[in-house]
Amino acid sequence: MKSSRVLFVSTEITPYLPENEISILSRYLPQGVQEQGKEIRTFMPRFGCINERRNQLHEVIRLSGMNLIINDTDHPLIIKVASIPAARMQVYFIDNEDYFHRKQILKDESAEFFEDNDERAIFYARGVLETVRKLRWSPDIIHCQGWFTGLVPLYVKKLFKEDPLFSHTKVVFSVYDDEFTKPLDVNFKKKVILEGIKNKDVEQLTDPTYVNLIKFASQYSDGMIIGSEKINSEVAEYLKGYDKPVLQYQGMENYVEAYTDFYDQIFDKA
Repeated sequence: MKSSRVLFVSTEITPYLPENEISILSRYLPQGVQEQGKEIRTFMPRFGCINERRNQLHEVIRLSGMNLIINDTDHPLIIKVASIPAARMQVYFIDNEDYFHRKQILKDESAEFFEDNDERAIFYARGVLETVRKLRWSPDIIHCQGWFTGLVPLYVKKLFKEDPLFSHTKVVFSVYDDEFTKPLDVNFKKKVILEGIKNKDVEQLTDPTYVNLIKFASQYSDGMIIGSEKINSEVAEYLKGYDKPVLQYQGMENYVEAYTDFYDQIFDKA
């Protein structure tokens, strides 16, 4: 059986953010998958450095308005959308004044990792899935790209386990050369826990390092993709013994076919 609906959850997408390995693939892979006849939805955070007027972002009122509680604080979820005309592709943006209105992405002007990147990742993962629920759009495959999307697999498999919208959904996760060196907040594990998620489910996050977060994401994913030619050596070694399918690094030639074949392989796997 072939998958027909693919949800892309990305950290960065060009032209909204500068070109890099993740942003380029996140721009052209969805287009290629759509041209192969699959239905797609694409999400990214609305980082404050994105020019809304130039990129013609506008708020989707019917999808906005929900509050997400993180660390006992309410944070309004705002959804915006823009189009890439050349690709006939819409991009949904997850926005929130507390987390995404600063002018930098993951590091401040001094190149220091933001202290609340853990909460920003939580908000983004939950925001994407809550928006997909509001769209009443049931994905066959969710493709997560970059460590910032690392909580999506957990929430699909635990938080929304009983939601019929995700009953058949499979999750794949792409590992990139996007390592951070400073661990996330020491209370990250506690903040991640919601209804349906137990302490034992997030034990891997007791020490919230980059490597542990990738291993954690892999635990709740149905397959892994090596998105960079070079990735963290410990993660690379770990994936050699991973007990689920792994797609090795693909160059820019024929990567769309390799990815779609991998989606179908994962979706067809019991």
